[in-house]
Amino acid sequence: MPEVAQETKAQRVERLKREKNAWERIDEIRTFAREGWDSIPPEWLGTYFRSWGVYTQGDGVGAVGGKGGEGRAVPFFMVRIRIPNGILTTSQLRVIADVSRRYARGIADITVRQNVQLHWVKIEDLPDLLAALENAGLTTLGACGDVTRNITGCPLAGVDGDEIFDASPIALELNRLFVGNAEFYNLPRKFKISITGCRHWCTYPEINDVGLTAVIRRRNGVEEKGFSIRVGGGLSTQPFLGVRLNAFVPYDKAVVTARTIAEIFRDQTVLRESREQARLKFLFLKHGWSADAMLAEVERRLSFHFDPAEPEDLVGDEFRDHIGIHPQRQPGLSYVGASVLRGRTGADQLSAVADLADRYGNGEIRTTTMQNLIFVNVPSAQTGRLAAELEALGLQVEPSPFWRGAVACTGTEFCKLAITETKSFTRWLVDELEERAPEFTEPLRINVTGCPNSCGQHWISDLGLEGKKLKVNGVMQDAYYFCVGGAVGLHQAIARPVGYRCLATDVPDAIARLLSRYLDDKHEAKSLREFLGRHTIDDIRGFLAGTSITGVPRDVAAGPVPHGVEG
Repeated sequence: MPEVAQETKAQRVERLKREKNAWERIDEIRTFAREGWDSIPPEWLGTYFRSWGVYTQGDGVGAVGGKGGEGRAVPFFMVRIRIPNGILTTSQLRVIADVSRRYARGIADITVRQNVQLHWVKIEDLPDLLAALENAGLTTLGACGDVTRNITGCPLAGVDGDEIFDASPIALELNRLFVGNAEFYNLPRKFKISITGCRHWCTYPEINDVGLTAVIRRRNGVEEKGFSIRVGGGLSTQPFLGVRLNAFVPYDKAVVTARTIAEIFRDQTVLRESREQARLKFLFLKHGWSADAMLAEVERRLSFHFDPAEPEDLVGDEFRDHIGIHPQRQPGLSYVGASVLRGRTGADQLSAVADLADRYGNGEIRTTTMQNLIFVNVPSAQTGRLAAELEALGLQVEPSPFWRGAVACTGTEFCKLAITETKSFTRWLVDELEERAPEFTEPLRINVTGCPNSCGQHWISDLGLEGKKLKVNGVMQDAYYFCVGGAVGLHQAIARPVGYRCLATDVPDAIARLLSRYLDDKHEAKSLREFLGRHTIDDIRGFLAGTSITGVPRDVAAGPVPHGVEG
């Protein structure tokens, strides 16, 4: 008899998605909760739970403890709560704190897509957790899986004194459109949308599948709101910055335009052949699409012709995080941005944050793509007192550049795909750099990612650290590979791998050497970005190592790398 071809991973996932819309099967989740972990079939653990914002949790060892680049799971879940545009009420934040305390051992992480992620959740508790969130107007639907992920937007929407216009109504309308919508349950892969009216582009539109940034055009003396649009951005193992379409997207066409691009993505059967090459960016990277071709297809489906794009004011060398105390557009009010180091927080801290937002503000709190929190509508006369109370909570309003610019993915603590531990490492790294380089005061992004998938966004960082392992005296130890000079905005560039790898314990020394060399030669460059751009990778590797050394490869996997779980 002829052999039956074995189903590929991509074919299996596509079949499972066709066979069942997991969003419609909460009854099965409740059954699993009654019958326990052992009753959960593999297709739920590996596929269906993801569309509910639920992942199996790693055993703390990471990828090296398993097979095929994926570590072993324990009978607990990571659960991601969707926070559209990063906007929360204090009552919602208290519910998050409560479910973290009751079901997740009091741990909560703010992610790079403005979500909140819980850990240690048992299947027995999952239905009650989901119900508590739903009762508060929150959901986990679409926070993971082959669906439209959380819609990110400027957390200062409606209050920023320098805002072009408030784009949050578009973000929230799109969130309502996609969440739970069966038409968009089965996409080839994750699909990310960013919409901002912020001049600082704080949502990183360049690395989204659809990035809409506010512009105002003037015709015959009349102002019209609209957007620039970028398409196909994404990082992971093959970073690609979104291509700009030559289109001015009118405000009232933003929702239908984003929907149409999602439909184009959904309809590309060629992207369903490989899990590793299924993102929208691969239409540009592999299948010959151009910006003009994408625009033509959007216009064809909409039966609408866009006017040419308007000029943009691109963001230069600056933080995009809104940290600190700043005046709002509303007279007498200010916002206070508090830096949450590596996004790690917890039930008690979140409860205290909610109390402060009620006492000093109007019952709102905002999350950011830099894993931070923003208090809005604070009387300007009271911002100093709020800042002091936040400092007492461990949230810094005037942080060092190292604290302020540090971002970290989940790491081996909870992620099955990670190679290194990241959260505690990042906290220690910041402490070390504050002690070793107090004279460095410029904006600096240090992004720590525990594996090649770039959930920690190391490809767009000044100093990107990619997790590796090194064997020392027969024992595998955490190490990091350096990629430098990444940027978005005016100076957009993918970070350059420089061939330098060292043990995690040696990273502070390496960074301190690099910064010392930059400060010694500062008359030659106006910024660290400019300094890195002027030097070859051989030079930079030498600065990091303290001596001239031969470069090492990134140890890119020979086969496909399981894709990440970025927030």
